[in-house]
Amino acid sequence: MSTAEHIEALLKARIGLDAGSIGAGAVERAVRERSQALQAPDTQAYWKLLHGTADEMQALIEAVVVPETWFFRHREALLALGRFAAERAFADPARTLRVLSLPCSTGEEPYSIAMAMLDAGVPPGRFRIDAVDISARALARARQGEYGANAFRSAPLDFRDRYFTATATGYTLDPRVRAQVRLLQGNLVDPGLLAGEPPYDFVFCRNLLIYFDAAGQRRAVQTLTRLTMADGLLFVGPAEASLLTSQGLESVGVPLTFAFRKPDPARAAAMAATAATAVAAPSPASSHPKPPQRMSAPPRLPRAPVPVRPAPAAAAPAATATATGNDRAAALARIAGMADRGELEAATAACLKLIEGAGADAEADADAFCMLGVLHDAAGRNAQAHAAYRKALYLDPAHQESLYHLAALLDTEGDHDGAMRLRQRAQRHTRKHHG
Repeated sequence: MSTAEHIEALLKARIGLDAGSIGAGAVERAVRERSQALQAPDTQAYWKLLHGTADEMQALIEAVVVPETWFFRHREALLALGRFAAERAFADPARTLRVLSLPCSTGEEPYSIAMAMLDAGVPPGRFRIDAVDISARALARARQGEYGANAFRSAPLDFRDRYFTATATGYTLDPRVRAQVRLLQGNLVDPGLLAGEPPYDFVFCRNLLIYFDAAGQRRAVQTLTRLTMADGLLFVGPAEASLLTSQGLESVGVPLTFAFRKPDPARAAAMAATAATAVAAPSPASSHPKPPQRMSAPPRLPRAPVPVRPAPAAAAPAATATATGNDRAAALARIAGMADRGELEAATAACLKLIEGAGADAEADADAFCMLGVLHDAAGRNAQAHAAYRKALYLDPAHQESLYHLAALLDTEGDHDGAMRLRQRAQRHTRKHHG
């Protein structure tokens, strides 16, 4: 084994990095950078310094780990988090929600989480965010709370007006947001990571597992599930979803969020009973598990099965109505599966076809119109998304996911008062639901 390969193996042992996942030259460039800094004439000389110089291992890690993040990256997951958090906060007024962001890099993700939860109406005293990263340099930048234009790559940027102050060199984050986040240095490869902390309601670990090999991924998922409450949710990146399902976690069934939860035997039994009565099962080509029945936590969501409404007196027998309801639930699940795979146009076409085939049973289509809104929203078609969410609310005025999605859309259009009214409406419904 060459010296360069020894260094790659050491990095893998320390931080789980599979060198091939970042390109053959990335580690080589980092070693060259550190060798020049220490005036080491060659790789062999640097290897000796790596073991004999205090803090040099951390310096090499800093050179290898290059932050690549921005505010409200994968926005849909953050909007869903806001809905989940509001549901939990109002279901249990004594509960303080705990969120983990790992790796947090220079702070964009945990601060985005804080903004999303504040926008959803969760009081600042009701949640705390722990943000963990292996890079001391990245954490120092996060503590400064100062960001340049590169941190604002995802439109819309309405949140920047609410939570940042423009300066001569960029933007400074509002202290109210910074106060919600505790920044910590830590390493996911460490099996004892945060061992003294209680588990979290929500865990974000997005786009890190793709840099581990298969064995490292399995160990990392075990650590993440340990850090997640029994009823908690774990958010990962799009390329990591299949890894979690392969290890037995269940998708919560919200398109484009890539959120998972631990399996529950009672929920699995209920799903099996529902599947046994269905006439049409989800497409066998889909690699996504059948979504569970709607539960009080997380709240009702567009991908979840649509509950069957009682048939009017003149309608077909109840068995026929039940089959129809299950058919439509399966169709929504297949559409969500397309969206999860990034097939937005195909999913939109399928959703429109489902709505057009509803006939007189349009009342059952609030979920379908909400999903159509999500698909338009993800594709940047704001006007169509707005219309779809309004249609869903016309059919079901208490449709929570539509209320929260439309509120977020109004915020992007500058109608902050209208957005707040919709969030308050959703929260009133939550309080009423939980007595």
